[in-house]
Amino acid sequence: MNSKNLAGERSARASRLVSTRSKSISTQQLELRAIDGVKENCGIIGIYSLKDESVAERIVKGLSALQHRGQESWGIAVPGEPIIKGLGLIGVGAATNARKILRLQGNRGIGHVRYSTRGRTTLDNASPMDIKGEFAIAQNGTVANTEDVAPLVTGEFPILDDSNDTRLAGYRLLQHYRREHDWTRAFSKLSKELSGSYCFMILTKEGEVLAARDESGFRPMCLGYDDESKTHIVASESCALTALHADFVRDVQPGELVRLNENGITVTRFAESPRHYHCPFEYTYFAHPSSNIEGHNVYETRRQLGKVLARKYPFHADVVIPVPDSARPAALGYSEESGIPMEEGLMKDRYRKKGNLRSFIEPTDESREEIVREIITIKPVVEGRRVVVVDDSIVRGTSSRNIVQALRDAGAKEVYMVVTFPPIRHPCYMGIDFPTREELLASKVDGDTLSISELNKKVGNEIGVDGLGYNDLDGLTKGIGLHEDEMCFSCVTGNYLGLKKNPIIRTREEMKA
Repeated sequence: MNSKNLAGERSARASRLVSTRSKSISTQQLELRAIDGVKENCGIIGIYSLKDESVAERIVKGLSALQHRGQESWGIAVPGEPIIKGLGLIGVGAATNARKILRLQGNRGIGHVRYSTRGRTTLDNASPMDIKGEFAIAQNGTVANTEDVAPLVTGEFPILDDSNDTRLAGYRLLQHYRREHDWTRAFSKLSKELSGSYCFMILTKEGEVLAARDESGFRPMCLGYDDESKTHIVASESCALTALHADFVRDVQPGELVRLNENGITVTRFAESPRHYHCPFEYTYFAHPSSNIEGHNVYETRRQLGKVLARKYPFHADVVIPVPDSARPAALGYSEESGIPMEEGLMKDRYRKKGNLRSFIEPTDESREEIVREIITIKPVVEGRRVVVVDDSIVRGTSSRNIVQALRDAGAKEVYMVVTFPPIRHPCYMGIDFPTREELLASKVDGDTLSISELNKKVGNEIGVDGLGYNDLDGLTKGIGLHEDEMCFSCVTGNYLGLKKNPIIRTREEMKA
């Protein structure tokens, strides 16, 4: 290709990257949610082209499809080049850094979008992270026992602390690999020391892409393949595969290590997985509705959960409305089962700067509240009518109160609310950021003593509804379609069965130090 044609091709590619600035938000249809303070930890992707095609643009596109999992920072790593990172959205970052990204010619690489559950919001804490020039690492999850891992690492690497669990785990993995000279054995050693959740994505200095999912399977990870370009892909969710026009192959099983190199794909097992602990919050809120996780479509799961709630709580109402956007399928299910028509009574203001972000992964209380305020009521839908509001969860209750009050201000005659997720009474140490019981409304009004029916009354009074209906574990299990012993319910029960040790309860300030 001559210089003129090369310049034209780069210009076209730059235009595609710049267009990601809008497409990563609108085309990917990020779920817009007024959840009060819940944050989940990250989306990751790894790509290896056997046709030696540059993968940088595909990493950007894949991260754009995973943007709903983290809006705090982003990063891209390919062999032989400095890691490119930025704060904020990948679409904005790709536009700003288009020239740098277009110069990345590697046929393999990894990418990451972040919201932190450990460590501050800084560029230094953005991933992928370089580990002594041996490999770059990114993670989806939370290592809950950094206090155990830190002493094992800081003797050799004294500049480290435990403020960033990804960096700490990466250095410990490096120690094991230097001793074992084998990645499967190194991960086997590491897995025995880590308590918590992790999906790791690694780019080695030799140019291999490695992906590992913890033996409990808390967070999702899947394999994909594009036959036309002979490209293997590993990603947090199958929605990234769809965006890249790749076929879904299968879920990465808990305890598996995937290796992508010039010979294709190799899968080994580094840890046994006698019992799975899949996070049900992925199905009710975090995951993209188009994704398939553990053989279940997220959209259809939410729709079934709405039907479960309609059978449990047959409120007499005139209209069913979802809290935008993740509760829409559940509201549809409630409507179908109950026969009450569904309408859009609440809308996100998509024309203002914050209208297309998810509030649970905004880094400050102020920014989350700004998004909540931009939910607009559609007065003709609710005025003079009995309304059933369908939501996916109640955490602090702040946004629920605001939504209920907005509906009453718009003239709603009666307001009821049903919630697809059971009462959240306990902090999570497997990748969701609600670290203190004092922040959780169900815990504040109850503790662990009240039945669901009693809690419905107390929490309902707190948020100002005429009637409230929480889902329970049986309803959640039936709606998702997984067996109860395949999922983690620690945030509901307080039993941290999937961890190797009980977590140290930390304050929010300690988690973000």
